Amino acid sequence: MPRPRRDGKPPASANKRKLTEIFVRKLDPRAATFRVWDTIQRGLVVSVQPTGAKSWKAIYSISGRPRWFHIGKTDAIGLAAARKLAGKVMFEVAEGKDPSATRKAARSAGTFEELADRYLAHAKKKNRSWKQADALVPKHLRPRWGKLRAADVTRSDVRAMVARITSPSVANQVLAAASAIFAWAIKEEFGGVAVNPCKGVSRNATASRERVLSDGEIPKFWQAFDDAGLVRGSALKMILLTGQRPGEVRHLHHEHLVDGWWTMPGAPDKVTGWSGTKNGETHRVWLPPPAVALLSDLNHSGFVFSAAGGRPIGGLDGAMRAICAALKIERVTPHDLRRTHGTTVAALGFGRDAMNRIQNHKEGGIASVYDRHPEVILTVEEAIETLGISRSVIGAMLRTLPDVPPTTSTAVVPASALPV
Repeated sequence: MPRPRRDGKPPASANKRKLTEIFVRKLDPRAATFRVWDTIQRGLVVSVQPTGAKSWKAIYSISGRPRWFHIGKTDAIGLAAARKLAGKVMFEVAEGKDPSATRKAARSAGTFEELADRYLAHAKKKNRSWKQADALVPKHLRPRWGKLRAADVTRSDVRAMVARITSPSVANQVLAAASAIFAWAIKEEFGGVAVNPCKGVSRNATASRERVLSDGEIPKFWQAFDDAGLVRGSALKMILLTGQRPGEVRHLHHEHLVDGWWTMPGAPDKVTGWSGTKNGETHRVWLPPPAVALLSDLNHSGFVFSAAGGRPIGGLDGAMRAICAALKIERVTPHDLRRTHGTTVAALGFGRDAMNRIQNHKEGGIASVYDRHPEVILTVEEAIETLGISRSVIGAMLRTLPDVPPTTSTAVVPASALPV
């Protein structure tokens, strides 16, 4: 007997009959989807869409709720095979199983979507760049690969993905994120992934960023920083003065300022909100008098460069775009201020070893990206012995500014007094 309807109306009688191949083939579509139940095999239904598409379903009940198990299209599976498959479904139901739920779980197991979720959960704890992957993967990878088994993603899929992204640099970033995900899957033996499909896929050629401020541009930008507001403007000045990473400047905490030095712990600190240094190594920076003067006008607890609610200030990139537009100068980013500092180190003859120490680069890293001055050879011992490096750099950059007195001390400090 048909089940009563919730709206109180009498239920429609079930459309049942002994199905035949000819009957199924001659079924015409209607304005709404309709179904015909087979009287030979319990639970077997032929479903007809308004478009004319026809498919086999096995319908059963679990805890009083109907479940639909898609068997296949009628033009791909004949009636005899459909009855056999529906019989298997009903047999599993009799054993207390839920075939539809089992299929869904099997399809989701080992998918790229599941792999990406697990990788990002891992990366949040181990990789400081996880936020970039978290932004790129949902936009460029999940829509096309999400339902695929991770092990079934091929090099052709990767090449097609890279080709669809118009920005060469973004394509490279997505490729790197995908490669990291598959490399982790192989290491963790996830979903049968044995090969990284990103291997052998060529990266797009991109021009190395070379922008540094000229001697004439430094005073213009220094004065324009004030138009970005006290906090943002001061943060941009601090990047130029110290050569530190914009993200680390934004997260500068008052607890890290002691006796004219800024000490950046290598590890994150949940209590203060410090995110740790990029390379995970503790780093100390001498603060020149202009930097100390900047800090005196800002918060004296928590994050130095803070927004409403005490959070680290944001919007530095937007502030730089606005400044460049106002000055009618080609694009300059916060990282270019850091690069300007590094280039000044090399221009004064201290070399890349000194710049690595000041800007907290690992040896053999990307120092050449930040140094756009022909390198002057200087021994490591000479670089380490000279704490006057930072003082000289500040003096060289700011001597043209009327409102910022250049630092004049160039004293040489023993290596034992330098941060290691």
